[in-house]
Order: sequence, then structure tokens, then C-alpha cells
Amino acid sequence: MLEWGIIIFYSIFLLFIFLFSLGQLHLTIHYLRGRKQRKENATPLVKYPMVTVQLPLYNEKYVAERLINCICRLDYPSERLEIQVLDDSTDETSTIVASLTAKYQRSGVNIQHIQRGNRKGFKAGALAHGLKLAAGEFIAIFDADFMPENDFLTRTLRAFDDQTGVVQTRWGHLNREYSLLTRLQAFGLDAHFSIEQTGRSHAGSFINFNGTAGVWRRRCIEEAGGWSADTLTEDLDLSYRAQLKGWKFTYLEECISPAELPVIMPAIKSQQYRWNKGAAETARKNLGQVFRSDLSLTGKVHALFHLLNSSVFICLLLAAVLSVPALWIKSIDPSFTPLFHAGIIFIAGFLSIAWFYWISVRATHKGKGKTGYFLRTFPVFLIVSMGLSLHNGIAVAEGLLGIRSNFIRTPKFNILKRQDRWQENSYITPKISITSVIEGLLMLYFLAAIGAGILWNDFGLMFFHGMLALGFGMVFYYSVRPVKHAASK
Repeated sequence: MLEWGIIIFYSIFLLFIFLFSLGQLHLTIHYLRGRKQRKENATPLVKYPMVTVQLPLYNEKYVAERLINCICRLDYPSERLEIQVLDDSTDETSTIVASLTAKYQRSGVNIQHIQRGNRKGFKAGALAHGLKLAAGEFIAIFDADFMPENDFLTRTLRAFDDQTGVVQTRWGHLNREYSLLTRLQAFGLDAHFSIEQTGRSHAGSFINFNGTAGVWRRRCIEEAGGWSADTLTEDLDLSYRAQLKGWKFTYLEECISPAELPVIMPAIKSQQYRWNKGAAETARKNLGQVFRSDLSLTGKVHALFHLLNSSVFICLLLAAVLSVPALWIKSIDPSFTPLFHAGIIFIAGFLSIAWFYWISVRATHKGKGKTGYFLRTFPVFLIVSMGLSLHNGIAVAEGLLGIRSNFIRTPKFNILKRQDRWQENSYITPKISITSVIEGLLMLYFLAAIGAGILWNDFGLMFFHGMLALGFGMVFYYSVRPVKHAASK
């Protein structure tokens, strides 16, 4: 019975991964079908509605000045624009913001330094507080690591019609080439912002505001119930509530908003934890409403996979761990061998994922050498994603189980080029977490699995186990290695 239990659960987890890959394939097809229909509206604005730009900050002393300087250069009539710096900081960030806002106010910029005195509701609370004070009919939001182009508002506002509640733009990457870690993050984000967002939009499925680099119609926020802090992804939560109210979301693939990528693994993990746990919390909160709505069956299935796609990390981790006892069962009982032969269908899943990322590279990679870039980057991206399955899987499990935690910001660095200097960053506290220790042990586990495959003369899973060993090893190394800490210039 134990053997059958292991094989059954192993097969279920692999089946979920396969279905996930088919979902990515379906989005890729929709992306390609809708490619010719994606044309940005170039009609000049006739009227300039009142716009409020919100900049939620919490202890961002390294990038606050860069952000505010960038936003104050936006090309939009000054009498129709207000800027809110929503500052919940507890360090010298507030002094930097106060000095800058005073300088820009003297030059005629309508910029306000808004402080609440507490962090109740975290980012969602800051946005809600700012909205009460805002004069804008439209609300643009930028996180501290973004540097939008000067024409951001005129390009996004042209995309609104009467049914549009949100216009979201594609994230660019200020420091894509800084290191291996930034290249891998850019590779993954490019696929989300090209294939996933555009594919869902073309399929008529729900898409999401990504927390920054987008514009909301104020009435849409209010009719959807406003910002809520009961999930770590207040952006995804409000996106679903708004679309369930009938609002339309528009995605502008060609409008790019550059941002800084985290440059060390602990910061990447912090961001990944919030995204993955928040998505699971949003699924727990909103899936019931989705299934009770009058959405089409296809729309409901898309929403199910959209909100639960982070669960692939749990399935990947458990399938990987169970693959070793499954291999042992096969070695002692050859009657299970046909079940392993059925695993050939998962090659199709791998090819679907590869095609998904290849189309993304074709759409987003600038210059020559697309094939070389893909062949160099995709295998490493896949390996590191496997290595993050423990960390991300824990985040998803906590979200699905309703285990609450505070909003943990992703530290910003103002490190954009290889030659940028480094010194201590006060927001980084070097430590080795229990998760990192387990990641190191999993590396040894899968190295032992390779040895077991050789001992049992079964090489079918050796490549898989090799990728897992390398993935957990890389994540462990980047998590615990001593690093110099990034500083502003």
C-alpha cells in the first residue's frame, strides 16, 4: 500500500505540472493570435483629466531621490497633475523626501509629502489613505524602484475608454545585465509581461494590475471596494474584485516602464515570497466569487489556473522529493515500470514551457542573437526555478492555509551597472535561514539520488535529479554567500 501511495501522489503532482504547462501553451497560442491586433492608440489627448501619482515609500533612502526626480519630470500639464509621496518611513528617507518635496513645491510642482504615523495596512493602507486626499480622476502608482518615461501618462490615458478601469504597462529592467541573477529575473518577468498578460487579455480572461507602473480609474477602485490589506498582493486582489464588477483591464505591451531588479538572493526571495503567498491568499479569498459569477466556463478555468499557478512550486517540490522513493520502488518491483514509461507525456509539457519562453524571447529580446540568448538562459532559469521550489512552495502553502504574515518590502539598492560601487546597505541583515539550510540538504539529497540511480542501473531520472541538485545548490550558495551590500551613489 505504501508503494502505491507514493506512486499515486507522485503521479498527481506530475499531472498538475503537466496541466500547468498546457496552460502556458494555451496562453502562448493566444498571444500569437492576438499579436496583429495589439496596436497602441496614438491619438493625441484632447482633454487632460486630473491625475494623481501615488508613490508609496517605506525606508527607501537609496532610491527615493531618484524616483521623485523622475516623477517630477513627467510630461503632463502641471495644473492637471498632483504627486503624493506616501511616506511610511521610519528612517532618514523621510528627511530626504521632505527636502525634495519642499524644493519642487518652490518650483511650482504640485507634490505632497504625506505621512500617516503608522504602517497600518502596509502598502494597501498607504494607498487607501492617499486616495482619500487625492484630487485625481485617475490614479497612477509607482513603486520606489521604477523610473517611468516622461510620456507615461499621455500614453496610458489614451488607452482608457468608458469601460476601462486599469491600464497596465510592461516592466522594463534598468539593470538586466548586472549579473546572472538579474538576467534570470528579467528572463522570467519578460515572459509574464509579454505572453501571460497579453495572452490572457486576448483570451478574454482576467488579467491583473501588477502593483506598479499602471493607472487606475478612481471610480473603479471605489466601486470594487477599495484597497484591502488582507492579502500580501493587494494589487491582484483588487484586480479580481474590479473585474468581477464588470470593469475592463487594458494591457499595453509596447509601453515599457523601467525598474531596478534585486541584485542578491535574499532580496529576490523576499519578493518571491510576497508574490507567491499573496497570490495563494487571493485565490483563497476570491475563487469562490469567481465560480459563483456569470463568467464563462473558460474564463473560470483561466482564473483558477491564474490564481493557483504558484502552486506548481508545491507540486514540483513534492514530485521531486517523491521521485527518489519512486525510483527505488521501480528497482525492487519491475511491475511499476509501465507507469514510468507513461511519463513520456511530460516531455510534451517541457516542450510547451520551452516554447512559451522562446516566444517571449522573440518578442522582448532586443538585438541579434535571440537563439543564443535563449539557449544560454532558459536552462539556467529552469534550474534556479527548481531550486526556489522549497522557498516558494512554503509561501504558497502558508497562503492557502490562511497563515498570516506582515508585508515585507523588497530592499532596493540603486545598483544598475557592473561598475557601480558597493558599500554597506543598512536594510540587509546577513543571516542563514532554516530554509537555506534545508535547500543545502536537498542538494545533497538529489546528489545521493544520482548515486542511487547508478547503483540501481536506472538512469531515467538522472538528468532531472542533476537539475534539482544544481538548482538547490545554486540557491543555497547565493543565499548564504557573504556579499557586499549595495548602496546609493
